[in-house]
Amino acid sequence: MRYEVLGPLRIVDEHGGSFISGRKIETVLAVLLVRAGGVVTFDQLMAEIWGDTPPRRASAAIYVYISQLRKHLKRPGRSSSEIITRAPGYVLQLGSDELDANSFIRLVNTGREHSREGRHREASRCFQSALDLWHGPVLGDLRGGGSIIEGFATWLEEVRLECTEMLMDSYLQLGDHRRLVGQLYSLASEYPLNEAFYRQLMLALYRSERQADALEVYQSARKVLKSQLGLDPCRGLQDLQRAILLADDQLETTG
Repeated sequence: MRYEVLGPLRIVDEHGGSFISGRKIETVLAVLLVRAGGVVTFDQLMAEIWGDTPPRRASAAIYVYISQLRKHLKRPGRSSSEIITRAPGYVLQLGSDELDANSFIRLVNTGREHSREGRHREASRCFQSALDLWHGPVLGDLRGGGSIIEGFATWLEEVRLECTEMLMDSYLQLGDHRRLVGQLYSLASEYPLNEAFYRQLMLALYRSERQADALEVYQSARKVLKSQLGLDPCRGLQDLQRAILLADDQLETTG
């Protein structure tokens, strides 16, 4: 069985995918998955579901939600539940089940190792496979509740952004600059304060014999950063602009 959190929460088995009906029950499962293998206390579950104003019979409601989850997760051939009671709360044991977030992190880490060792083709495959696991915002519309889910989602979104940056760098190392131009324009527009995408776009344009466009991207980045943050572009972008003006040979494809 596989749990998917890189998008709306879904459970996938040999019969296909299924969703949890009921936001509160879905929230309980999400928190247990985020802390898989560790104890989630009653207080933590109540905070994720109701914030600072739990109802009078919140503990009784938690018992009901856990019972319903156990029934939903029960599969033929399994004698025990994945959710076990352990004071002062509950633990979800993945066992042989998969969590797509764990697979995502493993692929990113493997890609990072390949990249460090100069194996850019292998790195790009890992990074792309990691990104292919996503099918929407982390945990869908469960965001905006308690700190456990919000912290987990924020962390994964940051790793996803880093993975995208590393994928673009790997492709640039492989000489795929012309193919990347459109995608990098889109990324720079979606993340206007992320200077890495401006740098990658400038480099892709320069290597595609579009020096003027590369310099125009620098000016656009400078304008955005100045207007929104009151800052000049970082040292890396400034150095890249100078290197483009000088047609520095070191800007050519290295791999």
